[in-house]
Amino acid sequence: FADNPDSKVPEYSTECGIYQAGCGLDQVTMSWGHDEYIYLAAGKYLPIEAQYMLRYHSFYAAHREGAYQHLMNDQDREMFQWVKAFNPYDLYSKADHPPDVEALKPIYAEMIARYFPATLAW
Repeated sequence: FADNPDSKVPEYSTECGIYQAGCGLDQVTMSWGHDEYIYLAAGKYLPIEAQYMLRYHSFYAAHREGAYQHLMNDQDREMFQWVKAFNPYDLYSKADHPPDVEALKPIYAEMIARYFPATLAW
């Protein structure tokens, strides 16, 4: 790691690096994956609590380990309660047998109709 040229840039060696304390996670460049994709595709239709759950549910360093608190703003800290609440349904809801799709379809269809238009701007 000592050979990494970034280790010689003083700005990168501070707690906040290139960011300002309390700047908010929406100002932080993070790796792009399925979280960001679904947030960008579906987020505009959903309440802010759901947007946070989608965007940050894999950001375990923050919601499980408590890292990056110094970059969070008040909204991030408030919304992360929803990210933490979602976590058991994300990771620990897998089952050995597939669900009964027909039984679940009306429940999910109602939720989809509540939040999404018939045609999505994808």
